[in-house]
Amino acid sequence: MDAQPQAFDACLKEALVQTREWVPRWLDKLHAALKEKELSARHLNDKQGLVEARTALESHRDLIAVKFIESLADAVGNALPATDTLGRPAKSVSFDELELMGDDQVQETVELARVQQIVSMTVDHEIVELTARLCTAQGMQVVNPDANPLRADVVVVALMKTLKGLHLGPAVRSRWLQTGAILLGNELQGLYTRLSALLDRMGVPAAGYAVVQSPDSRPFTGDVPVRRGGAPQDEAAPGSEALLTLDHLHQLLVGNLDRSGEEGTQAPGSAGAGNAMVRTLASEVVSLMLKQISADERLLLPVREMLQDMKPALLQVARTEPRFFADRQNPARRLLDAITEHSLAYTNEQDRGYAGFSRQVRSIIDALQKPGGDLTDRFSGLLQGFNRSQTEAMAPEQVQARGLAVKTLVRVEQRNLLAERVAAEFRSRNDFARSPGVVRRFLTGPWAQVVAQARLEVSNATGMDTAEVPALRYTDILPDLLWSSQLALASLNRPRLVKIIPGVLRTLREGLDSIDYPREQAESFFQALMGLHEAAYKTQRAEPPQDSPPSQQGDFDLEPWMQPAEARDTGFMDDIAPESLPDTQPSFVDTQPLQRDWVELKAEMAAQQPVSQLSVGTWVDMWQEGQAVRCQITWASPHGTLFLFAGPHGRSLSMTRRGLDRLIEQDKLRVVADHGVVNEALDEVTRQAWLNSIKASGI
Repeated sequence: MDAQPQAFDACLKEALVQTREWVPRWLDKLHAALKEKELSARHLNDKQGLVEARTALESHRDLIAVKFIESLADAVGNALPATDTLGRPAKSVSFDELELMGDDQVQETVELARVQQIVSMTVDHEIVELTARLCTAQGMQVVNPDANPLRADVVVVALMKTLKGLHLGPAVRSRWLQTGAILLGNELQGLYTRLSALLDRMGVPAAGYAVVQSPDSRPFTGDVPVRRGGAPQDEAAPGSEALLTLDHLHQLLVGNLDRSGEEGTQAPGSAGAGNAMVRTLASEVVSLMLKQISADERLLLPVREMLQDMKPALLQVARTEPRFFADRQNPARRLLDAITEHSLAYTNEQDRGYAGFSRQVRSIIDALQKPGGDLTDRFSGLLQGFNRSQTEAMAPEQVQARGLAVKTLVRVEQRNLLAERVAAEFRSRNDFARSPGVVRRFLTGPWAQVVAQARLEVSNATGMDTAEVPALRYTDILPDLLWSSQLALASLNRPRLVKIIPGVLRTLREGLDSIDYPREQAESFFQALMGLHEAAYKTQRAEPPQDSPPSQQGDFDLEPWMQPAEARDTGFMDDIAPESLPDTQPSFVDTQPLQRDWVELKAEMAAQQPVSQLSVGTWVDMWQEGQAVRCQITWASPHGTLFLFAGPHGRSLSMTRRGLDRLIEQDKLRVVADHGVVNEALDEVTRQAWLNSIKASGI
């Protein structure tokens, strides 16, 4: 579908023009609504608050109009998918973020979510049509909601930014938003209707909506999966509506509720334990957390059932340490993390090692259910025993193999990074650009690896004579190699050509052998090089050579290269999709010059390359030989170019970042967990508290 940029730009310009009309009109309606509520208020405090809000609006009306229009113009410009840094739909904060927030930030988060929800519900029908037409104007065949820079959440964020800059009291701002949210939605409703009609008159049809497959019907996707299990995503947990709000959870985490208890009489880990409100909230968080874990289908059902049997012990801990779940060093939290983390390794009850793991978890629960006042000490001892058993379960040869794999991958990355610098040195030579593409690709590919390997060996050696340093000999042949490959130059001096060829070929073979370079690829290059030499020897030239323009052919960046022995030691996956992936070794076939500047083309390719954001500890399902294999990222190289996975039965697998990205792109890798089961459960508890706060507002 062809884009219609003129229609898109005209729509945005018209929207900003109309903003100068509807923003003052909305402020007038807000003033009238505040006046009406003031007259009908029955309680003196309510009336005084409304009077304060109305008079403040009268004083700031013109300033609000100007700043809101300016902020909205900036927000619209930044709200397209490629540059969207301002107007994103309101999302619940994470559990970790909540602990770091101040009281005002918590209030602003809830306030923003309430207003966005009300405005979005008001314009629900109109925004759908406008978004569909704007997507068409941008050349899209399928609707992308983020492609509408005029969407409601962008407007609300711009409004909140404007009001925050006025430095008014929270009560005044809250009354403005409570009274004006629906009125704002009504104004946007009219704006969206008028803009849709404008695009219709310009002949811009509506784009279609894609049918999204459910996770069950499309198990392998590169996107990080949404939280599985738990309460419905748009509803708060039953029974928590009146209790656990975002403010309550925040106060519990930062310890503000402890002030109602006796200060100076409690241990650091049990502050506030005597406060009934603290104990109740802590028990509610533990219950909701376990409920989320029990519904998490990434864990096998027997494991989820056993974890529910830990609830009495965890509730007992919550009575004396009400914030234990937020302390990652607390033995109870660490034990729960360890069990859920290890359980992700199993996809069915017949997996090797599951039976022993299940018996150990059951023994841990039995130990926790025994009566006694030493529960905290029991958690510490059980955690140590669990971790020790997991370490002992790994065979010594597996530990040794994993250590060798890490050491090898570090060396591979060092060599490849050095090879990139060596290749840059080669490209900077005056005689490099005029050499044939087959030679340039060889020098910036395998020969850069040869020189890098030699330099690393020299840096680790002592007492080596300068004449014996291979790295020097490998770079000393460059003038002869580049000269002999250029027909116009080499054909003028056949005696020199005949003299240097044996030494050049001998050094090239020695260098390639030093990195155990595949013989077939090496012979392919030597055949091409000897063809160039033969052509130069047979060509007779009486006239001086004319300068030929440098070739524009690019020297493609290769994936980190490994020697065959290194690939074996690391379980390197170089056969991810042989039918669709290019060979990772250089191809020594000359091609026609590119019509486009290589730097521009390379930047375009880099922009299209998906960036994998997977950290150490992430669990994934990888499609291999027709079935899903559960693996965990156990190590990433310092520069993030290589990854090591722990596969089934302790087998180590390694992969480049590009290989990882390709698997994601081809839907052959699915992220199972990258945040921790307990962390995600607590995030879901926070989201439910956030929803409860919105409901509690009464809007």
